[in-house]
Amino acid sequence: MKRVTFAEFGGPDVLQLVDADEPHAGPGQIRVAVRAAGVNPVDWRIREGQVLKAHPVALPAGVGQDASGVVDEVGEGVEGIEAGDHVFGRGSSTYAEFAVLSAWARMPEGLTFEEAAGYPSVVETALRIIREAGVRSGQTLLVSGASGGVGSAVLQIARDRGITVIGTAGAANQDYLRSLGALATTYGEGWVDRVRWLGRVDAALDLAGSGVIRELVELTGDPRKVVSIADLGAPELGARYSGVAGSVPDALTEAVNLISRGKLHIPVEKSYALAEAAAAHIDSQAGHTRGRRVLVV
Repeated sequence: MKRVTFAEFGGPDVLQLVDADEPHAGPGQIRVAVRAAGVNPVDWRIREGQVLKAHPVALPAGVGQDASGVVDEVGEGVEGIEAGDHVFGRGSSTYAEFAVLSAWARMPEGLTFEEAAGYPSVVETALRIIREAGVRSGQTLLVSGASGGVGSAVLQIARDRGITVIGTAGAANQDYLRSLGALATTYGEGWVDRVRWLGRVDAALDLAGSGVIRELVELTGDPRKVVSIADLGAPELGARYSGVAGSVPDALTEAVNLISRGKLHIPVEKSYALAEAAAAHIDSQAGHTRGRRVLVV
């Protein structure tokens, strides 16, 4: 089978599409014929060697955690799923023709494989950081860098919970943020004043790592109400860096519930072939994404 791997840490050029042995499902796992794989910032952070404490890597290594596909192998002890089922979930080395998943759910009716591949890590992250920020119904959450996959999920999940959301993004994505129920404003000079004009901020999330932790602490008045998934230096200012996943099965259950109720939709901005994994990483690192990027197998 074909699989994307890297044998050394570095830039996108270290990614290689190679022939590899097929993986097999162990106890409590399933194997899928991958139809699409989600491209997440953690993928290129691991490739660069940034987050090895949370994600130990033995080289050469595969790439990717999220996938959608067709079940073709069921491991010992797995019940309620069988070959031929369409699923999406979290596993390892998902930039490949076959991948083993350790957490999964059946795909909701009407969801394409490309769309489904973009949800697992994104929804888990969104649920986790909303919880860690301690924001609740009737309060206001500020989301810095809100137009990407996690931001798109945060805005919709928060609105479903009765939380007012202020989102910052580039000028081209203002209407997109508003379509998800957010009060929108641009980043850049004067953004703090523009946020203040929109309302009081009870908690804030940094999704882009653009050096705004100090301002988010200023806006909330409490560093404990600021959570970042992109700035490793956030704890130096009293804020929290969140990089370790919570319960993926619970997140997938919630994703299915939200999608089925029409409360969550994350568009796929661009699809790539497996051989274009490096290009997908370059685009992901550049930011300004609206929704998700996925690899199609």
